[in-house]
Amino acid sequence: MRQDDLVQARRDAIEQAYREDSARLWRSLLGYTGSADVASDALAEAYAQALSRNGDLRSPASWVWTAAFRIASGMLKRTPPSSVPVARDEELAEPVIDLVRSLSLLPEQQRMAIVMHDYADRPVKEVAAVLGIATATVYVHLSRGRARLRELSKDGDDQDAWVTTGRTPTIHAIRWARFP
Repeated sequence: MRQDDLVQARRDAIEQAYREDSARLWRSLLGYTGSADVASDALAEAYAQALSRNGDLRSPASWVWTAAFRIASGMLKRTPPSSVPVARDEELAEPVIDLVRSLSLLPEQQRMAIVMHDYADRPVKEVAAVLGIATATVYVHLSRGRARLRELSKDGDDQDAWVTTGRTPTIHAIRWARFP
C-alpha cells in the first residue's frame, strides 16, 4: 500500500468516527462544559487536530474523545465556569438544562468522569487517561459524583424532572440535546 493510500485510509477512519460519534461527543461535551459554544469549538478543534496529524492515529475515535475533553477543559480554565453561560433554553429541553446545571455544581473531575463513563459509555481506562489519574480514582469520582447528583435531585423543586436510573439521575437526558 502506497503512503498516500495509507494516509487516505486513516483520514477515512477519522471521517467515519465523525459520522458515528460527533453528535454523541458534542452532547457529552455539552454536559461537561454546560456551553453549546464551548462544546462546538472543542469538537471542531479535536477533529481538526486529528486531520492535521496526517493519519498518525491508531484509534481515531478514542484519540478524538480524549483530545476534545482536554481541549474543553483548557477552554474552561481560560474562561472561568461562572462566565461560561449554561446553554440557552431554546437549545435544550428542560430536563437537559436541569442536568447541565446540576453537573456544573460537581468538581471538574467528577463531572468529566460521569459524563464520559455514564453517558458516553467510555471505558474507565480511557476516562483515567483523559483525567491523568488511576482507574481506582475514577471509580471514586463516579461514586461521589453520582451521590452528589442524587442529593441535588432530592433538593430540586420538580422531582419529575429527575429520572433516577440505577446509576445516575437523568444523565441520559443529554440525549435530547440537539447537535448543531
